[in-house]
Order: sequence, then structure tokens, then C-alpha cells
Amino acid sequence: MSSVVQITDTDFEKEVIQASEPVLVYFWAPWCGPCRLMAPTIDWASSTYDGLKVVKLEVDPNPESVAKCNVQGVPAILMFKGGKSVESVEGAVSKQRLIDLLDAHLSPAA
Repeated sequence: MSSVVQITDTDFEKEVIQASEPVLVYFWAPWCGPCRLMAPTIDWASSTYDGLKVVKLEVDPNPESVAKCNVQGVPAILMFKGGKSVESVEGAVSKQRLIDLLDAHLSPAA
């Protein structure tokens, strides 16, 4: 059971691009109401999916990663595999939508 790791621009390359496992990146901001609604679902995904790394990045102090990932609004979720973004969703999404996104990119648990 893993937990969501808070990262910064400095960590992005190592934690996301160079990661050996698939990475779900959650872009958020403390002033964002929908982000607060999404947080429990992100935590749930982190503890539910084996072999998935979940990181969160606060947008305001980390403009490099926001620009690199072309994030226009928060909350935003980007799925990375092999150092490349394979899917992204902006705005609050339902737990089922997150499950669908993860299941599309992750092999089923053995």
C-alpha cells in the first residue's frame, strides 16, 4: 500500500519521467475547491492499485512542470507510462472515471 507523494519541479524528472512504473500525477492547488473533492479519490487510487505510483504537484510553486505538461486548469490528472504522458483529464472527475482511466493503462492485478 503506497501513499501519495508530494513532489516539486525539482523532483519531476526523477519521480515521473524516469520512473520504472506507471505514474499518476495529480496537479492541484490549496485554493481549489474541486481539488479538495478529488483528494480522497486520489488517495484511494494510491492505496488500491499495486504497481502504480501516485504523486501530487501543487501548481503555483511549480510552474515548470505545469508548463511542461501543458496543464491549463486544476485539478488535473496525467497518466505517465515510460516517461510519456498517455492520458490527461482536467477538472474534477468521478471515482468511476478515474477507475476507467487507470484500468485502461494498467494491467489487472494478479
